[in-house]
Amino acid sequence: MGRIGIVVSDLVLSFMWIWAGVLVNILVHGVLGFSRKDTTGDIVRYLFSVISMFVFAFLQKLTKGGLYNPLTALASGVTGGFGSFIFTVLVRIPAEVLGSILAVKHIIHTFPEIGKGPRLNVAIHHGALTEGILTFFIVMLSLGLARKIPGSFFMKTWIGSIAKLTLHVLGADLTGGCMNPAAVMGWAYARGEHITKEHLLVYWLGPVKATLLAVWFFNVVFKPLTEEQEKPKAKSE
Repeated sequence: MGRIGIVVSDLVLSFMWIWAGVLVNILVHGVLGFSRKDTTGDIVRYLFSVISMFVFAFLQKLTKGGLYNPLTALASGVTGGFGSFIFTVLVRIPAEVLGSILAVKHIIHTFPEIGKGPRLNVAIHHGALTEGILTFFIVMLSLGLARKIPGSFFMKTWIGSIAKLTLHVLGADLTGGCMNPAAVMGWAYARGEHITKEHLLVYWLGPVKATLLAVWFFNVVFKPLTEEQEKPKAKSE
């Protein structure tokens, strides 16, 4: 797929990702009637969240690289060379942010009573550290899965989904456990808080620095694949 196709895929998947999270909540708490304080409701919501992540993993595979998370795009761009990095920062990430903003606008127009997205419940630096740590671990895991089991779609998606869900739960009461600046940006833009110090430090600077650190650390600890090692990987995918 050409670069234009990738950018369109990023925008569409980002739009769909925001809607998917909202629809899961509506299904669990609205249609099925589970209370937000009900443990069973949480379990059902987590189950649907995992299913949703499988669907989006398939869509990423179908679009041959479409993404909905700027941190995933950044990690890929950094490892792909200078040209790929510039394209990611200047084109792909803005497209993902735009997709999220459009999705939130559409959601609020369709469901005016819907929530206002994640909120920071701790001090700014505590929040930035929290999002940074969560991001570091999920990026390290993603890089490791891509290296160790490159051809196993189900296994990679299963491990990745459970890890993301676990980290989300750990950070939910502090920052929302987002690990996705574009998604947070969509809701923050709707509230008029997208250029606040809180938003920029906690949901952008912390996760971006953690992503760059994770990529650097992974490349230092694990040697890059040789051309001979890359060929079997490409065939398996």
